[in-house]
Amino acid sequence: MGIGNFFKSMLEGGKVDVQKRYEFLREAVSGTMSEFYMARDRQTEQIVGLKILDRPKTEALDARFKGLDKPSEGQIASSFNHPLIVTTLQHGMTTNDQQFLVMEFLDGPGLNSLIVGQSPLLNGNRLTLARQMGESLKVVHDAGYIHRDICPRNFVCNKDATSLKLIDFGLTVPAEREYMQPGIRTGTPNYMAPEVVRRKATDGRLDIFALGVSIYELFAFELPWVRGTDGLAAMSHGASKPAPVSDHYPNIDPRLDAAILKCIENDPSDRFQTVGDFLKAIRTLKSEDKA
Repeated sequence: MGIGNFFKSMLEGGKVDVQKRYEFLREAVSGTMSEFYMARDRQTEQIVGLKILDRPKTEALDARFKGLDKPSEGQIASSFNHPLIVTTLQHGMTTNDQQFLVMEFLDGPGLNSLIVGQSPLLNGNRLTLARQMGESLKVVHDAGYIHRDICPRNFVCNKDATSLKLIDFGLTVPAEREYMQPGIRTGTPNYMAPEVVRRKATDGRLDIFALGVSIYELFAFELPWVRGTDGLAAMSHGASKPAPVSDHYPNIDPRLDAAILKCIENDPSDRFQTVGDFLKAIRTLKSEDKA
């Protein structure tokens, strides 16, 4: 078979036979709604990240927005071109009628794994990482989207944990009224804002809450509340004032501690109203620790 016919055989009505196009180099990492592979593109020889979405779960999510012209994860992810957001190279449908995304392969640890392992790599890098988390989310909001799943699992660091990138737009929706109606409870329970858990109307401030929880955990190695595994546990979010970060990380700069706590206020109107406001509050800090 000639090279042209070889690659033509990978396509079927505009769909891609990912088994033929890509060599899978590692066992799949299973996510909530997808499987992720390290793969080699047989056409370009590039090592990439290949994400294949679970069709029934994706259809169930899209059914919540029935009648709306909701963009796909691939459409949203490929619209970003920013150094703090993973680059999506291609997206489409497989010959098995599953959505797929091809992205740059990030060969570094997830922020969640560094937190769970209380990695010394975080020492001296936390303020930088916190800023980058906020900056990447600001890009998403400025583009007119709500991420809806900000958590340490969705940030991947470089090998020495001096920088990171935001990943995974599987739950991302346009920041439009039709997508912010009460009752849409999506996200990772431990990072869910009270208005999400209680099925109230939402907006981009739910991401600010989740960002605050994630940065709190980055410093404290603990959540602001008892860790749970489902939405029921998240019902306690906002029920009482969380302990300051300094209870867990005594040397934190008080201004940074206050900014983190403001992100996770129970009432959205008491939080920073934009990610830019949070970034402005910590802009002058030279270190994560007290002067």
